[in-house]
Formats: sequence, C-alpha cells, structure tokens
Amino acid sequence: MQRKTVNALRILVLVIVISSIMVFAPVNALFIYLAPQSKDIQTELNRAVNNGIAGMIVYVDEGNGLPAESYAAGLHNQQSRQPAHTDALFKIASISKLYVAAAVTRLATHGQLDLDTPLLEYLPQQASQITNAEKITLRMLVQHRSGIANYTDDPAFNWFAPFDEASVTAQSLALIYNKPALFEPGAEYAYSNTNYLLLGRIIDKTLGYSYRDYIQKEFLQPQGLHHTFGVLTEPLHPSLMSGYVSGYDDDLKHLAFMSPAGAMVATAEDVALFLRALNDGSLLTQEEQALYDSLYFNSHDGWLPGYLSFARYDVPSDTVVVIFASTSGDEPWLICDIVHTRILAVLKARKQQ
Repeated sequence: MQRKTVNALRILVLVIVISSIMVFAPVNALFIYLAPQSKDIQTELNRAVNNGIAGMIVYVDEGNGLPAESYAAGLHNQQSRQPAHTDALFKIASISKLYVAAAVTRLATHGQLDLDTPLLEYLPQQASQITNAEKITLRMLVQHRSGIANYTDDPAFNWFAPFDEASVTAQSLALIYNKPALFEPGAEYAYSNTNYLLLGRIIDKTLGYSYRDYIQKEFLQPQGLHHTFGVLTEPLHPSLMSGYVSGYDDDLKHLAFMSPAGAMVATAEDVALFLRALNDGSLLTQEEQALYDSLYFNSHDGWLPGYLSFARYDVPSDTVVVIFASTSGDEPWLICDIVHTRILAVLKARKQQ
C-alpha cells in the first residue's frame, strides 16, 4: 500500500512538471530543443524561422584552412518580402564592446591609457557625479566590475531616441548620476552599458578624436573589414536588415543606439573575421593579446530592439560562429542559443565522418 502511494505521488509530480513545461515554457523554443538533431546547418535555420524568427544569417569559420560557410533563412524585410541574404548589414549591438575593449588594450599597451588610473582623473566633470569615481579604474570599467548602474536598465531610458549622440549621451549619463553603487568597485561583476559609454568618452578625450575613427584606423582597415561601421547613419543603407520585436510587426531598423556600448553595424562575415583575428593573435601584438586576455571576453552576444547577435568562439574546436536574428525577445534569444549548440553538433558530426 505504501509503495503504491509513493508511485502515485511520483506520477502526480511528473504530470505537474510536464504540465508546467507545456504551460509556462516557450513553446517554439521547446519544439526546436526537442526536434531531432539535423545533419545540416540550413535545416536548423529553417526551423528557427518557422518558429518565430523573421530572418536569420549564420556565418561559420572552422579554421584549419577550411572554407567558411554562410547561410540565410527567412526575410530581409517582412514588408517587401525580400529574402534574407548573407551579406546584409546588421546592428551588432553589444558585440561592439569587443572592439572597444581591443582599442583600450592597444592604447594601454602604448601608454596612452593607464588601466589603474581612477575614472575621476579621466572625466572629472562627469565622474564627480558618479559614486566611487575616485576608486573606479579603467580596468574595472572594461571588466564590468565598477559597480556603476546600467543606464539602460532605468525605466526612463529611451530606446527610441533620435539620431542625436550628444544629447542621448548626456541624458543617459544623467540616469546614473549620484545613484548608489551596486557594490564596492572591484568587489563583484555586473554587466553595465554605462561602463562602455564612459570608456568611449575617455578614449575620445585622450585621442582628441572619436574612438570610432581609432577602431577604423587600427583594426578595421588593416584587417580589410570594409563592411563594418561605427554607428548607424542616415539615410539608412538599403543593405541594413530589418528588425522586429516578437509579437509586433513594426520595422525597427531606423532606431539608432548611439553608445559605444553597442552602436556598430556590420556583416556577419566581417564580425567573424574580427572575432577570428581577436582569438588567433593576428589582430593584436603578443603583448596586447596577453593584456586583452586578462581583461575581456573572447566572445559576445548582443541585443537591441529588433536585433539579436551572437559572435561566439568555441575554443575546443577552434570554431567561430556568428548568428544574426532579426527578431528580439526572450524566446528568440533562447532559440538562437539552441541553434548555436546545434550548429556545433552538426560540425562535430561532420568531422567524425
């Protein structure tokens, strides 16, 4: 009798768990997760598009002299029904931080920036209104260990601000002025776009010109990355892929995020080439590479309204995978993460054949 009761309880718990998954889990992502692993990458993209992603671009570089591969699925623009194409421009959002971190690394190696100098010394006017500015170093800004609040988390932050960099920057910083620190500088980690907004300002002040021009001169031009741009400009380039928020039909490609934390626009191929160079030592000198590896990540994801971007370097397989998805939202993010895992599985299966 006791064993039957235990078994009955187990069955009841199982039913509750399964019911909860069906009710609360993202249905489309769950479908993709449970679907059989395919043998080709295009099938994985097609599944994502059939489950809520408007358009998707993938670029794969396995290294070892193997030819790179590009894939596209869905639509470049839903209104015109133009098919997605692999050479489209895309807002790469926070992947931009990899480029800014590389710029800080080079400037620090050349003695133009000191990673251990306090924020207060570099930007005294702005920093005087930032808690702990006298203890927050540039190194902490790069590593998201400053304790400064993330201005994009503030309800007053306007994702739909116009193309006016100066006013948008001032309004963004005003959202974090005189606010309590999240933690003591260096004590913890908390991802914050404010860190990279400040780094951009510091680089501009140090050089006397825009950090974007520095990145162009030092990294993009030498690497032949001619389809990477520092910021979205008007008029919009026709190759810019449209972006949508899950559940809405509005095209958000006209929105410009002007901050160094996520302003750049590029093709999937250009992002992949940059990520490869950042990880194989061809972008930075040996001294710079050692410093960069101690400072920041070797991969990055990005989000903007209408845009999801993934630039991931898989160390064990020496593989670069870039994924662009033109639908943002929690479920689309999960779908893209699942697609990335499945792409790596396809590549691994190929090598074993």
